Amino acid sequence: MTGFRSDFLRTLEARGFIHQVTDAEGLDALAAKGSVTAYIGYDATADSLHVGHLVQIMMLRWLQKTGGRPIALMGGGTTKIGDPSFRDDARPLLDDVTIDSNIASIRRVFARFLDFEGGAIMANNADWLDGLTYIPFLREVGRHFTINRMLTFDSVKLRLEREQPLTFLEFNYMILQGYDFLELARRHDCVLQMGGSDQWGNIVNGIDLARRIAGRELYGLTSPLLTTSSGAKMGKTAAGAVWLNEERLPVYDYWQYWRNTEDADVGRFLKLFTELPLDEIERLAALGGAEINDAKKVLATEATALVHGRDKAEAAAETARQAFEQGVSAEGLPSIEVPRAELAAGIQAFRLFARAGLAASNGEARRLIQGGGGRVNDAAIADPEQPIGDRDIGADGVIKLSAGRKKHALVRPA
Repeated sequence: MTGFRSDFLRTLEARGFIHQVTDAEGLDALAAKGSVTAYIGYDATADSLHVGHLVQIMMLRWLQKTGGRPIALMGGGTTKIGDPSFRDDARPLLDDVTIDSNIASIRRVFARFLDFEGGAIMANNADWLDGLTYIPFLREVGRHFTINRMLTFDSVKLRLEREQPLTFLEFNYMILQGYDFLELARRHDCVLQMGGSDQWGNIVNGIDLARRIAGRELYGLTSPLLTTSSGAKMGKTAAGAVWLNEERLPVYDYWQYWRNTEDADVGRFLKLFTELPLDEIERLAALGGAEINDAKKVLATEATALVHGRDKAEAAAETARQAFEQGVSAEGLPSIEVPRAELAAGIQAFRLFARAGLAASNGEARRLIQGGGGRVNDAAIADPEQPIGDRDIGADGVIKLSAGRKKHALVRPA
């Protein structure tokens, strides 16, 4: 459906967030008439979310900016089971203390995107799941789920096709997620669940459950699963996940992730991950040749500002400008501390590059240097075994390592 009347769906469609809607016409009419409450669920399997979660976070943000009420649902209960979707094995089971600590850490990210004083809600499904009693839950909820249908869901079917075990514990996950939607409808008059397209089956489950048990009309909306133009999964690099918490990933590295966006993705990512006006995005996406790098810098700064604040984003941009355009050692670059005793003895270049996070492994660091991509204090090195130590410390008291032209790190004597 095109030509939405509600600001909410018009905005999501124009910026590329919509993949499927269960009843687009009905949801649009509801959103055009007044405020809509919608939720997205996040399990607390780590103390930070990553770039792969950003599409859904931005959907909640646009919902609030267009007059709706967003609910960020933390899976304090469902994290104890773990979503089996598209996994070959069960997730590690976490204890309550770890889950609560992860939720507290993740809340700091949501506080950047959502206005909790202005009506946004951060809920925790442990508030209702932990108190369920088994037999009454099976009688009220379990009888509405057929094994036949559950076996057709990709999260189950793909695991079984690969002959990987699926525990009864994990099998319950989709039932609990469906129950979450019903419970949020009861508690907060939530009418919409959003998520990635891999969650379509789980979302439809919740809609069907609410109709059967409570006679409620609910809606579902999914976003496209996002990959880069080269087919890489969003939010993953050779060094690991691109985390949203600064403790997990320095602001500069986060800025650099967006600065390294592939040319073909710039316009699409500006729509999804920034709040720039669409006409400005169209202008930036149309830049060609070397000028596309200017658009990438805008993307990096705007995307970083949403997560870490404008001041830190602009500081990262300035650090990059100094490092790349002036060729100097910039204080804002990521750094590691190395004991002076180790530097006095000398450390093999490939080991130090891997240790500084410029390569995912010693082997990758060797290949980087052998391929001519490794530099120490802006001078190319060819031998992965070359010792790096005290004699390489510059006048500014650090050693600058570079992997290619875009990744840099400082080694500080400790």
